[in-house]
Amino acid sequence: MMNTATSAEAAAPAAVGHVCIVDDDHELRALLSDYLTRNGLRVGVFEDGPALRRFLARGNADPDLVVLDLMLPTEDGLAICRWLKAQTSLPVLMLTARGDEVDRVLGLEMGADDYVCKPFSPRELLARIRNLLRLTGRRSREELPPEARMMQFQGWTLDTMERLLVSEQGAVQRLSGCEFLLLHALVTRANRVLSRNQLASVMHGREQEPHDRSIDVLVSRLRQLLGDSARDPRIIRTIYGRGYMLSGTVVRQ
Repeated sequence: MMNTATSAEAAAPAAVGHVCIVDDDHELRALLSDYLTRNGLRVGVFEDGPALRRFLARGNADPDLVVLDLMLPTEDGLAICRWLKAQTSLPVLMLTARGDEVDRVLGLEMGADDYVCKPFSPRELLARIRNLLRLTGRRSREELPPEARMMQFQGWTLDTMERLLVSEQGAVQRLSGCEFLLLHALVTRANRVLSRNQLASVMHGREQEPHDRSIDVLVSRLRQLLGDSARDPRIIRTIYGRGYMLSGTVVRQ
C-alpha cells in the first residue's frame, strides 16, 4: 500500500512537532510511527477515538497535530474530527480512501485542515504534516509587522496573531488553520481575484487536485462565519470561471 523510505529521506532534517496518529490498521500505525520518528517527529499512535480521548484527558502531553483515519470501526472518524474541533485547537489531517469525495467534503466542513488519499507514500504524509505544522504554528508578536496584526473589513476584524475573527459587536470566533489562511489570503489581497489554485497553494503548498472541492467548502464555511449570503455574497464574492475575491476596504492596524 505504501512506498518504503529511502536512506536519504531517513536522514532528512528533523521536523519539530508532536503528532498523534489515529488508525485501526496496526501495521500502518507501526510503519508511520517508525518513519515519522526517524524523520524527527514525536509520534503517538491510537487505534480509535476513545484511546485518543483518554490520552488527551490525561494532559501529560501537548500534541501539535492529529492524523485521523475517517474509516474507523468503533466510532466514525467524522465524529472524532467534530469533537476535536469543538474541544481543542489541534489541526487535523484526514486519511481518506481515494474515491470518498463525500467524506473528504464532510471532514473539511467539520474543520479538518488537510487530507491525504489512500494509498499514499510516507514521504507525502511527512511533507503534508510539515506543511501544516509550519502553517498552523503560533507566531510570536515580534515576527508580525505591527500594521498586519489587526485587519478590519466590512465590520469584521481579523486578528492575525491569535487567528481570531471578531465581529463588530465583539463576538470572537477562533479560526481553524485553513480558515485563517484562506481568509488572510483574501483580506491581504482585497479586491483582487484569486484562483482556486492560488488559494490551494497558499493553504496546502500545492495546486488544487482535479475535482477537489476543499476551497469551495472552506469559502462556504467562511461565509457562514461572516454571515455572508451564499446566494448573493457581499464580502467574499464568487467570480465565475476565475475564483474568489474579498470586496471592500481593508484597514490595517
